[in-house]
Amino acid sequence: MTTTPPPRTPLGSLPPREHLRLGQSATVLDVVIPVHNEERDLEPCVRRLREHLARTFPYRFRITIADNASTDRTPDVAARLDEALDEVTAVRLEQKGRGRALRTVWSLSEAPVLAYMDVDLSTDLNALLPLVAPLISGHSDLAIGSRLSRSARVVRGPKREFVSRMYNLILRGSLAARFSDAQCGFKAIRGDVAERLLPMVEDTGWFFDTELLVLAERAGLRIHEVPVDWIDDPHSTVHIVRTAADDLKGVWRVGRALATGGVPLDRLVRPFGDDPRDRELTGVPGGLARQLVGFCAVGGLSTLLYLALFSLFRLGAGAQLANAAALLVSALANTAANRRLTFGVRGRDRAVRHQAQGLVVFAVGLVLTSGSLAALDAAGGTASHGTELAVLVAANLAATVLRFLLFRAWVFPDRERRDDLTAAPHPSHDRNDLTRNDLTRNDLTRSAR
Repeated sequence: MTTTPPPRTPLGSLPPREHLRLGQSATVLDVVIPVHNEERDLEPCVRRLREHLARTFPYRFRITIADNASTDRTPDVAARLDEALDEVTAVRLEQKGRGRALRTVWSLSEAPVLAYMDVDLSTDLNALLPLVAPLISGHSDLAIGSRLSRSARVVRGPKREFVSRMYNLILRGSLAARFSDAQCGFKAIRGDVAERLLPMVEDTGWFFDTELLVLAERAGLRIHEVPVDWIDDPHSTVHIVRTAADDLKGVWRVGRALATGGVPLDRLVRPFGDDPRDRELTGVPGGLARQLVGFCAVGGLSTLLYLALFSLFRLGAGAQLANAAALLVSALANTAANRRLTFGVRGRDRAVRHQAQGLVVFAVGLVLTSGSLAALDAAGGTASHGTELAVLVAANLAATVLRFLLFRAWVFPDRERRDDLTAAPHPSHDRNDLTRNDLTRNDLTRSAR
């Protein structure tokens, strides 16, 4: 039988999380198994997974075999399982790529909870219900299995262990990721989140998982981690060096997109809480910690720019004129950088007004720094260049707190940022349309009978 897909949420921020309203006949969970040339392992894997779900999962489920361009007997095995087992559906894609397979099937699935696992079933299946339960209850948006959690039990070689830990250290250092295991082949996502998030993910290979998680985390979505028992497959065909190189390229691409505001993360924002009263709260800071980090980073760079310009201008002008010119140039750059990177305001709308307000903030800094230089002159004697710089640094530190408060409360208030974000245009490409073109399927919309 078929089920009616859930109504699509309107564009803008996501609705509050809530417990899924589960009907008796609807398919609640769609577990995707992406495969490429897995004729030997596919059938025992699918039968074991089906038996486990039938015994332990309290709702209706489907297992979707996503065959991406296999050249052996995998398509025949998948078709046979599709015919023999009511809960199994086979999908054929003519191009390789785990990310492509997941995005294709997840984009077309009507199930409210979407998951995937590797065909080797390296993860203990007892972790499957704890993986999807927070998504059903409305507590979390995504869930991942973690082999690096303290309570996880893992059996694998030292080379893979080293590569996995180094990769996650790179993610923490470069993309500020807080999740512990990006590449564990055991993940789940709510369908309403996938609808918004999948079109933003560009990768079609092994980096798909990482990009998905980084974007979700940056948008403030909740990622639930489940410690898993994992036994590595000694027959894995993953090419570690090539995969690592592709992942590093992906890290650079995603980091650059996030730094330049190229990803519309506003579409993934959730309200503060599930209580209707929480949605009207006006005094809850939005992303204060992230804004402080961004403001400090921008402030540090603009301070270096300011000091360099002051030293340059000081060669041909007095201290007051050099200070004013250096502060003006660095203030314009500081306002533009904070507008985009710290407070997430994109587009040209109100950009001139923001710069004008930034100049008022600049005037406050000018009064403090110029007043400091005047006090230094009044103290008598000829101050050295090093003393002037020290006084200016102290004055700028004093003005920094006030500048942040003015930016946050006056120049870029929360309400205005939300208006800018929700008005941002959508990308012209629709990945759902693209994935439909490269999909040859055996009745994907058929639910578990």
